[in-house]
Amino acid sequence: MPIATVNPANGETLKTYEAMGAEEIERRLQLAEATFRTYRTTPFAERAKLLHRAAELLDDMQQDIGRVMTTEMGKPVKQARAEAAKCAKAMRWYAEHAESLLADEEPAGADVKDSGASRAFVRYRPLGPVLAVMPWNFPLWQVVRFAAPALMAGNVGLLKHASNVPQTALFLEDLFHQAGYTEGTFQTLLIGSGAVEEILRDERVKAATLTGSEPAGRSVAATCGDMVKKTVLELGGSDPYVVMPSADIDRAAEIAVTARVQNNGQSCIAAKRFIVHADVYDAFAEKFVRGMQTLKVGDPMDEATDVGPLATEQGRADLEELVDDATRSGARVLCGGERPEGEGWYYRPTVLTDITREMRIHREEAFGPVATLYRVHDLDEAVLLANDSPFGLSSNVWTRDEAEVDRFVRDLEAGAVYVNGMTASHPAFPFGGVKRSGYGRELSGHGIREFCNITTVWHGA
Repeated sequence: MPIATVNPANGETLKTYEAMGAEEIERRLQLAEATFRTYRTTPFAERAKLLHRAAELLDDMQQDIGRVMTTEMGKPVKQARAEAAKCAKAMRWYAEHAESLLADEEPAGADVKDSGASRAFVRYRPLGPVLAVMPWNFPLWQVVRFAAPALMAGNVGLLKHASNVPQTALFLEDLFHQAGYTEGTFQTLLIGSGAVEEILRDERVKAATLTGSEPAGRSVAATCGDMVKKTVLELGGSDPYVVMPSADIDRAAEIAVTARVQNNGQSCIAAKRFIVHADVYDAFAEKFVRGMQTLKVGDPMDEATDVGPLATEQGRADLEELVDDATRSGARVLCGGERPEGEGWYYRPTVLTDITREMRIHREEAFGPVATLYRVHDLDEAVLLANDSPFGLSSNVWTRDEAEVDRFVRDLEAGAVYVNGMTASHPAFPFGGVKRSGYGRELSGHGIREFCNITTVWHGA
């Protein structure tokens, strides 16, 4: 894929960029290594001051960067502005909490004198330059949720962003530079995917984080495994959205629409498989389908638009293949199921039912505004179906029965269980999955410690 801004609303190529050559990559790796030697020693107060400044700048540029994101990947502009605001909030959260999250710890339950020490503690120390391989769907947020904790921990960042959001990638480097960070603290590498392995194998790069597809995650994990380097992977998701009889059906159906089509349906943590108890299936289905049908699909720069175009032409083609495979095998289309006429990579919000395990859409991630609807007869069947997926990123459960809540929390194979609400990421909560959704955690204290050297310090008596 060329490094270029291509407007998904009309297919027009607006800007193209040359990939960095070997000489420029080497210069930036040298700069990252040199910068880390000094940046790692800066006090938390100085790091917090810099990150607060970055947040202020981002707030000031919210309108402009929102339009850039919408132009590059098609999300409704009102959602793009909200993404920028969320990034500023996360920056402030880490600026205010990082020092306490990384404070020295006394070993839990240890009798220090028993070890022969007069004092023993655990200290979190930064690792060094970390390569972040990031996707286009949340082009600002995915990066910031890595960069904010990583920089506060004393690491330096190298960003390999998706090739269809180069302007957003360059904006991020410039944002941190304008905030006062030394030049090598956060750098964008305009490179293709073919250049990633050599960078990962470079001894100066100490770790990697990737948010993206399972094949990309496998590739990065294999290379880093060969080099014995730490990785955090946040891969795909096909999250279940379970609705039980005691749920508030009106509210569950309303939130279900947002949970499926946020970001034009291109979100790993979007609810994708809607599993509804037979007692409330018909009522939920009627409300859910009506909600999907009333969404406004159109120009993402229009403030009234709910669903814009998919980010790439290939992405729409992939989604169409999943829907076509399902309908050929007996799935029924309750709404949507087609692209609208006209230019751009649009696809109508779609609900499919009568899904079977043999259909590809049952096992694969539908990355666009397509929902699959299932009927179940009891809690056991709901749990089995929810877990019948290679993915385990998050999950949504609607019930007012606390015993059912306990059962879902115990048995759902996912990195999160959201009860009577839709999955969202927040700086204070750990984020990540199990199974083929990846490993490791972003955000919260768990996330900031992922790229730290957890160091035992022992003092003799």
